[in-house]
Amino acid sequence: MSRIGKKPVSLPDGVTANVSGQTVEVKGPKGTRSFTATDDVTLTVADDAVKVEPRGKSKRARQQWGMTRTQVQNLVTGVTTGFTKELEINGVGYRAQMQGNTLKLNLGYSHDVDFEVPEGVTVTAPKPTIVIVEGQDQQQVGQVAANIREWRKPEPYKGKGIKYKDEYIFRKEGKR
Repeated sequence: MSRIGKKPVSLPDGVTANVSGQTVEVKGPKGTRSFTATDDVTLTVADDAVKVEPRGKSKRARQQWGMTRTQVQNLVTGVTTGFTKELEINGVGYRAQMQGNTLKLNLGYSHDVDFEVPEGVTVTAPKPTIVIVEGQDQQQVGQVAANIREWRKPEPYKGKGIKYKDEYIFRKEGKR
């Protein structure tokens, strides 16, 4: 039994959900998002909550049950508060700044890195060493943050590079 799937997804004030077939559409203050579930689950809206039920006792139905409930919860979170990833840039001369829809990164290469920000995500650089990625779609926010981090991953000796704010970099001692 899915412990996650048993709990209905409550809809806060100002958020509405419509179910048509296997598609859930959630509208909120930050926009509209939708998700299409597999045929292994049944979706219903009642009492300001979206309820997910498995259609059978098969293993796949039980797997989809919890996953679908989590996806619907992410839709509600995306249209109410949104998702945020914060990146820190460590290193001498490493910095970031926004120019229009482009994030300019100085990461120790012989050239500046120009990162085009995709549609649906906002990237800000409040300080030269901090980059904040925000958006409605958790997967897209995480992917954009990972793409930015990929330009210069943190190295284990001095910790230079781009890391997530809550990430721990295992440090090595180096030569003596």
